[in-house]
Amino acid sequence: MNPKWRRFAPLGLWLALAAAVASVVLYILQREWNLALQISLGLVVIGLASFAALDPDKVRQVLSGRKAHYGSNAVILSIAFTGILVVVNYFVYQNDKNWDLTEDKENTLAQETMDVLKKLPEVVVAKAFYTPNTSSETATNLLEQYANQSDDKFTYQVIDPISDPVAAQEANITKDGTIVLEMGGARQSIETVSEDEITSGLVRLMNPGNQVIYFLTGHGEGNPEGSGDDSLSDLKTELENRNYSVKTLNLLATNMVPEDANVIVISGPLVSLDENEMTLLKNYQTNGGALVVLEEPTLLTNMGDGTDLLADYLSQDWGVVLGKDIVVDLSTEQGFVAFSYEIRSHAITNKLKIAQTAFPTARSVTVTDAISSGASQTQLILTSDQSWAETDMVGLEAGNSIQADSGVDLMGPVSLAVAAENFNSNARLVVFGDADFVKNVYIGAYGNQEMIVNAIDWAAGQEELISLTTKQATQRVLAIPSNFTLGLIFLVSMILIPGIVLAGGITAWIVRRRHG
Repeated sequence: MNPKWRRFAPLGLWLALAAAVASVVLYILQREWNLALQISLGLVVIGLASFAALDPDKVRQVLSGRKAHYGSNAVILSIAFTGILVVVNYFVYQNDKNWDLTEDKENTLAQETMDVLKKLPEVVVAKAFYTPNTSSETATNLLEQYANQSDDKFTYQVIDPISDPVAAQEANITKDGTIVLEMGGARQSIETVSEDEITSGLVRLMNPGNQVIYFLTGHGEGNPEGSGDDSLSDLKTELENRNYSVKTLNLLATNMVPEDANVIVISGPLVSLDENEMTLLKNYQTNGGALVVLEEPTLLTNMGDGTDLLADYLSQDWGVVLGKDIVVDLSTEQGFVAFSYEIRSHAITNKLKIAQTAFPTARSVTVTDAISSGASQTQLILTSDQSWAETDMVGLEAGNSIQADSGVDLMGPVSLAVAAENFNSNARLVVFGDADFVKNVYIGAYGNQEMIVNAIDWAAGQEELISLTTKQATQRVLAIPSNFTLGLIFLVSMILIPGIVLAGGITAWIVRRRHG
């Protein structure tokens, strides 16, 4: 071999070493016999071969004599050590296991969730839609726990709806941070990332049932079948994502309430229902039916001072009073847009991800004692004390200036929604003093969509499909050390230990100097 080429031989060894390191790193990160790993291993062979070709005399020297004896031992030990690492790594990879070492078991799913995962009939795919503006860390960690405990029946993926708008459109995504669970042809949409919500979504997938929501029509109500800003198509889409069947109901035409009606939604009638329709709805609730009522201020309807038979029924049978007023809220620049200031505790509101809701042109919804025994009423939403319910409708129509009149107007905080339940008949009722907030133009604002969907869930009896065991958090208190303890820590760590090391170094230097 030309001596000029021999000087390049070490480059072959360095190439082999770098390629070997790269191969180990690639295998640890990817755990795949892919092209990148094959190229890296090939470079190891090429590097060693190049060294042997460029400096054969060095190779013969290494493989002969006393050096070869010790060198061969080193090679054998290296091969053995590498083999042990490969075997251990393969065993760990084939038997993946996670341990939760936290005291409170913060990374352990509830037993109820474990039971649900064991009963999954087929693979569930969770699609978490997160833009770069919203952190997906919490969702990813939680979904990873589900995947680890599901025996390969639960998988997940994080999708950026901006970079993949097609996937977001197919999943009907309207909010950042939404998780969609898919199993077979069924789908569940989850907007609040928690173990309760995800496990409840899995239960819904396993038990789809035939939950049917009817929207009443025939009186100028919002139409879920329509399109445009004033329709309820976005609400319909969200309900269908939760496995509800959404239909319309015209009692004037059918003269009967369908037997499969789980909830009837009455959203913004412009004229009063007639007596026959009210009789049908009363009988429906007597048999345990559920109503969700959204009524606009009378100023914005065609009822005027006429009779509203639906409002009369709510007052007489449920003790829920729809005020003949319109709420003025001075806490914002939009005086006739009422904002929630206080959210009362209820199954409808306890899981709200966004607590604030906005109600354009709302009326008051209050309660009285005129309710049968065995029933309950809960005021869900109240405005701030900078609001009132204006009763001078004539003055408003005339364009007169308004002001709060104590003793005449209802002074804030003003109740905007009420939930009631009859424990004897199992009938449920939710009443909102506004119908605009569920229309397409407003439903995406604040927590409007979550509020109405939770209300319908509760009315349908779907608010608590599963109750998870509450984890008790350990209270930890940081005990501040005394001045003596702080001084002792400083003395040992900053003076004693460095001093010992320094003294040892000086001693070793002196001994070497004495021995020449």
